[in-house]
Amino acid sequence: MHDDHAHHDHHGHGGHEAHAVPVAHAGHEEHAGHDRHAGHSVAMFRDRFWLSFLLTIPTLVWGHMLPRAFGYTPPAVPGARWIPPVLGTIVFLYGGRPFVLGAVRELKDRLPGMMTLIALAISVAFVFSAVVTLGYPGMPLWEELATLVAVMLLGHWIEMRSIGQAQGALAELAKLLPNEAVRVVPEPGHGAGERLESVLLPALRAGDLVLVRPGAGVPADGVVREGRSAVNESMITGESRPVEKTAGDRVVAGTVNGSGSLRVEVTVTGDRTTLAGIMRLVAQAQGSKSRAQALADRAAYWLTLVALGAGAATLAAWLLAGATTAYAVERLVTVLVIACPHALGLAVPLVVAISTTLGARNGLLVRNRRGLEDARLLRTVVFDKTGTLTLGEHRVVAQRSAAGLEDSEALRLAAAVEGDSEHPVARALVASAVERGVEVPRAAGFAAIPGYGVEGEVDGRRLAVGGPNLLARRGAATDDALGRFAAEAGARGQGVVWLLDGTRALAGFAVADAVRPESAEAVRSLHALGIEVAMLTGDAEAVARSVAGELGIDTVMAQVPPEAKAARIRELQQQGKRVAMVGDGVNDAPALATADVGIAIGAGTEVAVEAGDVVLVRSDPRDVARIVGLSRASYRKMVQNLWWAAGYNIVAIPLAAGVLAPVGIVLSPAVGAVLMSLSTVIVAINAQLLRRVELG
Repeated sequence: MHDDHAHHDHHGHGGHEAHAVPVAHAGHEEHAGHDRHAGHSVAMFRDRFWLSFLLTIPTLVWGHMLPRAFGYTPPAVPGARWIPPVLGTIVFLYGGRPFVLGAVRELKDRLPGMMTLIALAISVAFVFSAVVTLGYPGMPLWEELATLVAVMLLGHWIEMRSIGQAQGALAELAKLLPNEAVRVVPEPGHGAGERLESVLLPALRAGDLVLVRPGAGVPADGVVREGRSAVNESMITGESRPVEKTAGDRVVAGTVNGSGSLRVEVTVTGDRTTLAGIMRLVAQAQGSKSRAQALADRAAYWLTLVALGAGAATLAAWLLAGATTAYAVERLVTVLVIACPHALGLAVPLVVAISTTLGARNGLLVRNRRGLEDARLLRTVVFDKTGTLTLGEHRVVAQRSAAGLEDSEALRLAAAVEGDSEHPVARALVASAVERGVEVPRAAGFAAIPGYGVEGEVDGRRLAVGGPNLLARRGAATDDALGRFAAEAGARGQGVVWLLDGTRALAGFAVADAVRPESAEAVRSLHALGIEVAMLTGDAEAVARSVAGELGIDTVMAQVPPEAKAARIRELQQQGKRVAMVGDGVNDAPALATADVGIAIGAGTEVAVEAGDVVLVRSDPRDVARIVGLSRASYRKMVQNLWWAAGYNIVAIPLAAGVLAPVGIVLSPAVGAVLMSLSTVIVAINAQLLRRVELG
């Protein structure tokens, strides 16, 4: 029908065919093998803390530290001298158990760390106190032991809660799915009708027809077969505005139906749904290692060795200086306590967990944490054109109307004539009219002009719409303005469609793959961050340069076939640039994998996960700048936390060893435990401040 209507962009765009697929969790399992909290839970640390705290109070009241400090005599009760030893032993055996078991795991893995230090400190304090209680001369450390265990349990409870809250996005996503679905089952026999049955989600199969009632959650990914409703897809797209759904439209598991009723044919269920794919991405990203975390792990390992060496040297030095064994052991315990790399172990994982969740809430799904980490170093961002900077759909991108005719009126008439045509160019005219708020009437007497265009009657006038061949066939004339418009559109690689009234050309419409309204802002945002923007496309040079000129793109690489795109990325890298590639994750897979950071466009609701480090769920190019902003903010927090955690120990360990004892400044093990936990709390609070970062 419209054989010569307009230039068509034949660049393949396969992102719309991708489904979220299972992803390997190798990084996560590797990490779990050395996880000091493996098998632990928030509730376990909470319960052990509260019981240990309650037992620590009488241990302090009937001990020696508080009475001496505040000058009071403890209440006289039978067997009062056994209260600290008995309660201290219970606190050690019950409250200290997670630390001792954690130390055993660390030593089995030959990776001594924080748990080893805590276990060593409380074990030394317990054995020494028990020996003193049984008659060895010295001052027992029951109060210090109980206080240390209680404070350590509190610190770990805070850490587990913080990381648990950061990972809460997974639980929130899981809650989006309904427990049951209403399946529509046809009754046997011709015209026998149908019945509705409630089934659990695992019972659903591809091909099943389900009824989604108003306000209900969509149980599985599928296609609407009957009904009309607005669906809230904010959990997928981040957009709060409901999306209209009618027959033929796709819906996603976990989204919420509006006021209408929908009958949906299930296409995928269970682990293959988009929601399941998003959950896998978040879980994998939170489990995968990053360079900064590897650095923190190495620092914690060496700090443990330094602390053990410093503890041994402290013990030997005080004994050689003539101090009592009890005093020397107290210094040893204080060094071991205050040197615990608790804050160091928390510094990076908590920042990464929060940044991953913050990204997910803003439509940035981090598949590989190293990709997010490297985004702060980017110098060049390369965009694919079709479906990334453009909609991947044709629209009216420019028009010119004859004198005396408003552009909106010309578009109204052309869209009305094309209303019954299914040709892509016809759809472009109608869609452009609707998006601009133009009311499109229905044309009477619609008829195709094979090979030339279509015609129909609107407002009592017989009008025709078609390309240059229709113009020539009708012998229609164009004025100078319309002629110049056609020449300019041709130079940009755009086809022109004409609206004709008899032999008079009323208007010309340049039809092309429309630039996304967000693309210009995306380029400006990247330029503001000091990042060069390039475009890599298989499309014609004229089309590519037209889009690049409109958006202010620095470099254009056009007519590049998919198999050659990776080579272009390598050329940029050989110039010393850190490069990100933004594409649909299918045609651009080699280039995405080659780039320092691969950013896959999510194509609305279908997440292409295999090629990219980060997936843009909203298919919004502005999110690329948000990735860079999140990366830079996360790195700042990591550096701040690492400096605090490591720098704190540089000062704290000598102080704990007693270098200032000659001037009367001596830290007890209990004070050491408080200071160590305080550093952990500061690191946790600093990491939580990342939540306040505005990504734009």
